[in-house]
Amino acid sequence: MKNILVLCTGNSCRSQIAHGYLAEMTKGKANVYSAGVETHGVNPRAIAIMKEDGIDISNHTSNNITEYFDVDFDYVITVCDNAKERCPYFPTKAQKFHYNFPDPAKAIGTEDEIMKEFRSVREMVKEYSADFVKHNL
Repeated sequence: MKNILVLCTGNSCRSQIAHGYLAEMTKGKANVYSAGVETHGVNPRAIAIMKEDGIDISNHTSNNITEYFDVDFDYVITVCDNAKERCPYFPTKAQKFHYNFPDPAKAIGTEDEIMKEFRSVREMVKEYSADFVKHNL
């Protein structure tokens, strides 16, 4: 069983979305974790847009990278430049991947416009996750 860590700044949106998709797409093939260099709580809009796509992340928690120093990861995926730059030394043999997704939590405008941005990022993460699983698991 492979261990995958998805790492973001606050473990509230992008990493939670990726965690949800990777967990769904790798059933029985991997243990998926997500964390941040900070913890901001799981964003309610991320929960809502994932529910729209049939994935429940409402029980996810926002975790700090330090909580997983004892896990032997096979893959570490950073989903924002900030996390890639700020991540403390992480003692692992893991293969590292990086993709800088836009931060939907920074979207401004009406609620409809903000949710449109969340859905757009969700689709990018979904496509990336499917491609990652196809080529690595």
